[in-house]
Amino acid sequence: MEKLRVGIIGCGGIANNKHMPSLAKIEELEMVAFCDIIEEKAEKAAKKFGVENAKVYQSYQQLLEENDLDIIHVCTPNQSHSPITVAALEAGCHVMCEKPMAKTTEGARKMIEAAKRTGKKLTIGYQNRFRADSIYLKRTCERGDLGEIYFAKAHAVRRRAVPTWGVFLNEEEQGGGPLIDIGTHALDLTLWFMNNYKPVSAFGSAYKKLGDQTETGNAFGDWNKEEFTVEDSAFGFIKMEDGATIFLESSWALNTLDTGEAMTTLCGTKAGADMKDSLRINGAEFNKLYIKKPALGADGVDFFEGDKEDPAELEARSWINCILNDEEPVVKPEEAIKVTEILEAIYESSRTGKPVYFND
Repeated sequence: MEKLRVGIIGCGGIANNKHMPSLAKIEELEMVAFCDIIEEKAEKAAKKFGVENAKVYQSYQQLLEENDLDIIHVCTPNQSHSPITVAALEAGCHVMCEKPMAKTTEGARKMIEAAKRTGKKLTIGYQNRFRADSIYLKRTCERGDLGEIYFAKAHAVRRRAVPTWGVFLNEEEQGGGPLIDIGTHALDLTLWFMNNYKPVSAFGSAYKKLGDQTETGNAFGDWNKEEFTVEDSAFGFIKMEDGATIFLESSWALNTLDTGEAMTTLCGTKAGADMKDSLRINGAEFNKLYIKKPALGADGVDFFEGDKEDPAELEARSWINCILNDEEPVVKPEEAIKVTEILEAIYESSRTGKPVYFND
């Protein structure tokens, strides 16, 4: 069988640390084309991960025109997710786009429309679904062990870990700060566990209270306050059609010791769960309160083959399998767009001081 031909658009940190190393471990594919507006980054990626004579581009349009590819991975700033994904789908490629799906809901809709129009597969890079604790908790929810989940918290809180490289601080390129960067992971997990994708309203606040400081204690070094054009923290309250509510907290810089990201707390009628430190299930049994900490390992956990398995590798393997076997991806674009809709609504609510109501 001929190998699947993969192109990488955007050869920065997320491509080098997640996408390309994971794809390199899959025998059924080969990376044959690389693109970055900084050509040296594409050249370096091609030498490290590409086949012999892999092609290098600064223009993604040229990459798509000159290569017969099966798959594109979009690893660029949020602003360009939608136009590149649409172009790649229309060029006949299946597309894995890094999170968030798009900077705006309108952009995300264009991506879904293009996937339907072309018949190609589209997924979004929410690799935290592939963690051992996430897989276990998803199955717990699907069995109904928690009952009706009517309240949840989505956690994405850093005390001082503002990313100071790339365009993370650029609102035009990214659409926002921690809410759209790491809040998106926490919200995706929470909606997925609840299997609830029908928001009615969202109310929220985004703050830039620490971004003007110069002595920061930041994990990645002091940020440039002149470049810091996004929020440093944001919080939202989401009401769902069935009456459930979700509180979303996100920060890159916040004076708190209660930190943790890509985590959720779920409260159901039969039991609850949280991911603080480790996965914990709580409830009442035989008239006694209990807290259970599942042993997470290979036994009985789908896609998981040991504590050292990398969620990014599992994500990549699952994605390639869905193409080879013509199956639906684990992260469906119809789910990912709901994350984008809610995040966009929280930003709008913060700007207007009013709740945002969803039409559908």
